[in-house]
Amino acid sequence: MEPKLGYGWTEEKIPDLTGTSAIVTGANSGLGFVTAAQLAAHGAAVTLAVRDAARGAAAVERMRPRLPDAELTVRVLDLASLASIAAFAEEFSAGTGRLDLLVNNAGVMNLPERRTSDGFEMQFGTNHLGHFALTGRLLPLLTASPDARVVTLSSIVHRIGRMNFDDLMGSRHYRAWPAYGQSKLANLLFTSELQRRATAAKVPLRALAAHPGFALTNLQTAGPAMRGADNTTRRSRLVATLTREFAQPAVWGALPTLYAATLPGLAGNSFVGPEGLGQQHGHPVPVSRSKRAENADDARRLWAESERLTGVTYAFA
Repeated sequence: MEPKLGYGWTEEKIPDLTGTSAIVTGANSGLGFVTAAQLAAHGAAVTLAVRDAARGAAAVERMRPRLPDAELTVRVLDLASLASIAAFAEEFSAGTGRLDLLVNNAGVMNLPERRTSDGFEMQFGTNHLGHFALTGRLLPLLTASPDARVVTLSSIVHRIGRMNFDDLMGSRHYRAWPAYGQSKLANLLFTSELQRRATAAKVPLRALAAHPGFALTNLQTAGPAMRGADNTTRRSRLVATLTREFAQPAVWGALPTLYAATLPGLAGNSFVGPEGLGQQHGHPVPVSRSKRAENADDARRLWAESERLTGVTYAFA
């Protein structure tokens, strides 16, 4: 039966997820926290994949009063470390026989130049390469599920992104916002190529993407805070003011992710965002993406580069 794609979708329309196993990266705060809580509220067994175990445990404690019987697990995952990703995937795979939903939610935004432990530019390394490696390492569990989904968070900012294959890490010339835009464009190219490969292999895996519009999270202040005290005061105050005035709350920002993760019949490679002007606010609906995000040659090239850089090769057979 075809889904009814239209206005007015909220978390109340999430179907019963009993028996579903899900991972949400970056689930201790913001959009990830809301996503994990809503999935658990509708019956899913949810693993909160977080950098800090204590913060993950605190997030579970915040959920418990409303979800006393929910199956919630905290596991440590640092997407800026290929070793941490490999250890997480090995531990998760050894502890469960099932994975139906992977939500690649965690991310960093507008950072001063930083490198991951493997030498990758931090935004590209975390937002794209980290999730590429994680998805690849969990692929055997995902392909064993009869109806698995991988939902990856992109951003409106993907529209300023360009794939600079000659300097993916910004080593010659780094600018924070273009680097972020490239990482979010990479999320969409990854989604389309993952869907293409799954379809070619006749694997019942759906790759989807979502973006929250302009949502109230800690991403907006984390970048300025890393630039030093003077810069923090000036930029953080401006960003905090704009965010308070114009951003929708995280409970609304998470709706596109939840829609992509749970709507029955949603086609693979769908991109979901808010319905409102400029895709900034409102109920979730399928939305458009930039022409560069539809470039199949760039998607294949990015995939090859990602396998080379991470050492993770996807085997669908």
